[in-house]
Amino acid sequence: MTSNRFKLPSAAHLFLIQDGSVLLLRRFNTGYEDGNYSVVAGHLNGNEQVKAAMIREAQEEAGIAIDPADLHVVGVMHRRSDDERIDFFLVAKKWQGQVENREPHKCDHLAWFPLDDLPENVIPYVRRALENYRAQRWFDSFGWPP
Repeated sequence: MTSNRFKLPSAAHLFLIQDGSVLLLRRFNTGYEDGNYSVVAGHLNGNEQVKAAMIREAQEEAGIAIDPADLHVVGVMHRRSDDERIDFFLVAKKWQGQVENREPHKCDHLAWFPLDDLPENVIPYVRRALENYRAQRWFDSFGWPP
């Protein structure tokens, strides 16, 4: 018997923090939120722990290696837009290697921004997640009707 169970896509997002600033990447040529800033992020591939997914994405997008001990889950968001999702937010303040744009076909700008002075064009749920991180709110729902 085939089951039509609900599936919930999940992604991991990385807050790289250095001297009170966060690394943001401006999306380009992806078809989703192009021209707006986000953080290093990606979908979980299945059969992959959240920290493992984040370590993989950090290497793929920014060319850095993060020790699992230096990576901490700081938030979860149950989000609704065109579909329903679960997003995990992790923070790292230590890593190995020099941050670089390893996906110029998907990102046209990569820069550090003060956490208290983000650009206007940060993707709204990412902005909220950064606000939650600063306020030490671990869980949030976003995009649901009031």
